[in-house]
Amino acid sequence: MIDINYELYKVFYHVASTLNFSEASKQLFISQSAVSQSIKTLERKLDQVLFIRSTKKVQLTPEGEILMRHIEPAMNLIQRGEAQLLDAASTGGQIRIGASDTICRYFLIPYLERFHKTFPNAHIKVINQTSLKCAELLKSGLVDLIVVNHPNRYLGTGASSVRIKKFRDVFIAGEPFMELKDSRLTFRQLTRYPILMLDKNSTTNEFLHQVFQQHHLDLVPEIELTSNDLLVDLARIGLGIAFVPDYCIKNAENDIFILETKEEIPERELVIAYNELLPLSRVAMEFLSYFQNSSS
Repeated sequence: MIDINYELYKVFYHVASTLNFSEASKQLFISQSAVSQSIKTLERKLDQVLFIRSTKKVQLTPEGEILMRHIEPAMNLIQRGEAQLLDAASTGGQIRIGASDTICRYFLIPYLERFHKTFPNAHIKVINQTSLKCAELLKSGLVDLIVVNHPNRYLGTGASSVRIKKFRDVFIAGEPFMELKDSRLTFRQLTRYPILMLDKNSTTNEFLHQVFQQHHLDLVPEIELTSNDLLVDLARIGLGIAFVPDYCIKNAENDIFILETKEEIPERELVIAYNELLPLSRVAMEFLSYFQNSSS
């Protein structure tokens, strides 16, 4: 591979576009002799004649035309990239956040509102996925930040996280299970009832299965869904006992109650994470700063 400075190709592009050394020098803000010298250097490195020069006009040689067909789209891509960066700087930039529907609804909205007021021109892109999928998006660079449940088996090497909130998962039921309201059930007793929970692509599903396995119990849910809100609704009408984060039911109606268990369900956490291997934009760093001292 030939080691050629980008600036030589830049000079070539302007000369090939204008077919005029003088005009190219004006566009590049360099002297005409510097343009000529750059073209001579490029031709020497490539061992090809790229231009036919005469007193009346400048023409591309067949070799020069071949090179131009490759250089022109490359230069256009670079110019578009520069334009987008300048546009982002003038409009406030963009932030891409990955989070589940539940975390967005019950936790993130006040922070998104605060961010929007601070950066009204910034573009906010929220990608709704499970906490497991969000970790994959972060690893591949498709999002800047993720707010997810922890533990999360995909938050591994390269991901740095800030703990922002502790929470507990609870079992809830509706009026059809009212006889259980003042009871303290064991996990084994719970297995006799229809259990409603998030599907296998969620950290919550993995977490509950692990908790039951630690007590040597197999958990066979009656229904698995992708929405905690729907789980609450199904528990309300008596389809079963739902397992949801406690922050989903803070404003629940009186027809939903928490089932107490004899065994303690370990706490989990919400964390905000970023990819240490990729640079964060100014606005992403600002959003991250909201959580630096907010762990509870």
